[in-house]
Amino acid sequence: MEVPERPSSAPERAPDRPPRRLRRTLLLVAAAAVLGVVAGTCTGYAVQAHRPPTPLPPLSQPVVERAGGEAEPLPAAQDRRVKTDGDLRKLLVDRPKGAKDGRLAPTGDGWMGLLEYADEFTSPKKAFSNNIAEQFRRAAVVRWETDGTHQVEVRLVQYRQEEELTAEDSAEGDIYWAERETRGHRWPIPGTGAGMAFADTEPDRKPGYVPVYGAEAHAWRGDIVMEIYVYDTKPITKKEIMSLAERQMGRL
Repeated sequence: MEVPERPSSAPERAPDRPPRRLRRTLLLVAAAAVLGVVAGTCTGYAVQAHRPPTPLPPLSQPVVERAGGEAEPLPAAQDRRVKTDGDLRKLLVDRPKGAKDGRLAPTGDGWMGLLEYADEFTSPKKAFSNNIAEQFRRAAVVRWETDGTHQVEVRLVQYRQEEELTAEDSAEGDIYWAERETRGHRWPIPGTGAGMAFADTEPDRKPGYVPVYGAEAHAWRGDIVMEIYVYDTKPITKKEIMSLAERQMGRL
């Protein structure tokens, strides 16, 4: 059964699903957290002011001699920056054997420019400005299709992180919205800290479209964010989305 075409921000043959949203609510939550920290700090000062003074330790401390010579640089096999500063496309998970190129082939031979990436948001103009402020560096993407309706997209988005840990902020924003939009299961991704995977147990239904199930996974490592999206006319298994996420994070 043929599924109607979809906009460029999502796999073809799936119903129109809004792209990744801007993190306005997440920023409000973060602002509230900051206010909570400030209030707690003020309370701490008030409590401390009524406590008796604590004697300070003596200033004299043992002198540690400086080691001679210069530290040797890490070998390439142990220096993570050597890997992540190279061709980011080579870090993408391999496509399964027999898979075809996705109907929406990535532009730029595997690269996703800022304009294309910003178009994945509900408000592309705002997303474009935000990603410039967040020091977006580059993004690599691979897409494939199996069985006619099974669509997979894996992205690696890299940030410069000269001033802030924007990769972590971006991944947390993805997870924030996925938790609110997923109609089904969610699982932590082992070895990623706060990384999460999600899978629908109910399909997205719209008149004139074939019901489609979705699954996604989000995590980060260093300055790189991993984004995985899977769509099909039948439920996506935990084994598939978790295996994809773990293999991709292992490549980083």
